[in-house]
Amino acid sequence: MNDLDARGMISQTTNLEDETRTVYLGIDPTAKSLHVGHLLPLMSLLHFYLRGHNVIPLIGGATGLVGDPSGKLEERTPLGEQKAVDNVASLTNAADSFFESAATYASERLGPSEKVLSKPVVANNVEWLGSLSLLEFLTKAGRHARVPTMIARDSVKIRMNSQQGISFTEFTYQLLQAYDFYHLYHTRGCTLQLGGSDQWGNILSGVDLIDRTRSRDGLAAQGITTPLLTTASGAKFGKSEGNAVWLDRQLTSVLDFYQFFLRTADIDVGKYLRMFTLLSIDEISVIMEEHERAPEKRKAQRILAEELVELIHGKSAVHHARIATQILFETSFVDLSAKDIISALDGDPRLAHCVRNETLGQLVWKLAAKHGLVSSNSEARRLADAKGLYLNNLAVDSKQTLHESDLLDSGVAILRAGKEKHMVLAVL
Repeated sequence: MNDLDARGMISQTTNLEDETRTVYLGIDPTAKSLHVGHLLPLMSLLHFYLRGHNVIPLIGGATGLVGDPSGKLEERTPLGEQKAVDNVASLTNAADSFFESAATYASERLGPSEKVLSKPVVANNVEWLGSLSLLEFLTKAGRHARVPTMIARDSVKIRMNSQQGISFTEFTYQLLQAYDFYHLYHTRGCTLQLGGSDQWGNILSGVDLIDRTRSRDGLAAQGITTPLLTTASGAKFGKSEGNAVWLDRQLTSVLDFYQFFLRTADIDVGKYLRMFTLLSIDEISVIMEEHERAPEKRKAQRILAEELVELIHGKSAVHHARIATQILFETSFVDLSAKDIISALDGDPRLAHCVRNETLGQLVWKLAAKHGLVSSNSEARRLADAKGLYLNNLAVDSKQTLHESDLLDSGVAILRAGKEKHMVLAVL
């Protein structure tokens, strides 16, 4: 708890004591993948796991069908049973992957664990809620709930004051989540629920239900929430140009994931290093002291980006992200091999595989249009005439063709339109 507090990872907590316990974190199945908005609660759960606590990542296969009203001004669009099933399966794999990769990352940063750590088993609350009858639910949970307390929850008050109001279905969501905690308490000895700051009311509902039903000598239920993260500009953390930044490389490439953290504002980077990495507080202090002496070098941001890529995607992905960054955002390519460049961009839409004899000798602007760097031949030609089309960082005109001598390491050409749009041609 002291470490979590020092890292700024606790927003609210009940009266917790340091003791070994079973901890659960709920994950809403509204999307098919985890995104960086999940990172803070996941990292908190990871800290418990690494210290030998039992942890339960719980996917809300049943509660996701109801929809959590927390933080929403309007009722959620129904998820649908098949989509919920598909998302639960995908998120289960994602949670498994996170803990597998994070355990490897932790062993690199912290050394071998003194405790034998069993891989967490992801649960799905449809296992118990799916077969729960209405009468049983009312008897076990509804009987102990107090309507004034339920109405007083922020998630309910905000919706009751909105134009749409709140449906009975969403009003009862807090009791369904409370039942999750109640079930895990009685079947798996779970005494602590972890969640984001918007889950505080739901967590207290579970704590209250357990307190009303546990034996006199039973352990008390507890709760922790992590802070709501916003960027220096006030935007909700986890979005890049309005889009979610996913932990799945098929949805957000390793390069884009790396670049997201590399763009972190100076005012946020120290906070993110404490929250999202396993570097010690002392190590982070040294990094930030050096960063403050020369912020233009962005060393802290580079370390943050590399730590997060290794945490989520593994050590080899860091090497690939460095190479891809050098290719797309820096000016020197002399030390890079074609093999490394192609490997670094594997699966990235900015890499195009080309047939050699169909590519060499072609006008550069035609190649730019053919491979989607620009939308049309006419646009590509206008760009070349305006000196806005580049080959290996050198402007080309509308008459220039691609030659063997233009290929880096005899295998790669880098096209750029304007300042930021790139296409890498692997000429095989």
